[in-house]
Amino acid sequence: MILITGPCVIESRDQIMRIAESLSYANEKYEFYFKASYDKANRTSLDSFRGPGLDEGLKILEEVKNTFGYKLLTDIHETIQVKPVSEVVDVLQIPAFLCRQTDLLVEAAKTDKIVNIKKGQFMNPEDMKYSVLKVLKTRGCNEANYENSKKHNVWLTERGTTFGYGNLVVDMRSFPIMRKFAPVIFDVTHSVQMPGGAGGKSTGKREFVAPLAKAAAAIGVDGYFFETHYDPNNALSDGPNMLKLDDLKSLLGDINKIRNNV
Repeated sequence: MILITGPCVIESRDQIMRIAESLSYANEKYEFYFKASYDKANRTSLDSFRGPGLDEGLKILEEVKNTFGYKLLTDIHETIQVKPVSEVVDVLQIPAFLCRQTDLLVEAAKTDKIVNIKKGQFMNPEDMKYSVLKVLKTRGCNEANYENSKKHNVWLTERGTTFGYGNLVVDMRSFPIMRKFAPVIFDVTHSVQMPGGAGGKSTGKREFVAPLAKAAAAIGVDGYFFETHYDPNNALSDGPNMLKLDDLKSLLGDINKIRNNV
């Protein structure tokens, strides 16, 4: 099982190293990728915390890799970020709002890194085929199917669909639909987010993380994405939908039981 986890954003070096040290068990048991963003470029408000920026953020992520031996995942927002980020991380993540951004997808595809495309909150899961194809065609493959995407290192990630104002819903049909085109990761913690629901910032309902994750385990996904923190209530980004580190370990045990039964 693929497991992507870590805090939403790099708040400080000490915060990142503390969380990374707490996740050593995950690296032993799963195909594990440590995740943290150096820049949250799509915050609701201009006043929201964004992170340390590209240079300092990559320096901290590289220290995580050198200290713990973890594989790394982080977001890219512009084509000029692809080269420096790809020199440090193992997975280039295309944010949901940019999942149709052709130049960004093509530039990421020119590297030898895994490209994880998050499904836009506005997207029909069937149409994610075309985002996958942008990467595959750049890598010399003209058909979007599960095996081709696995071979050429392309993933899709479900993170909820816009439902009215300030709320998301997870359509469980999206997992088998998108799995026709690529391995699928379920970003559970972002799926319980309530965008812009807290007066200039997003909020969320972490109590729904566990039931959604268990439901996806029964349906079938290739991996999970959980943002986690030792003190999510005081995190500088996405706190209301992040899991506490201890709760994550317990939930992974429940998910494994369901996957084994299925």
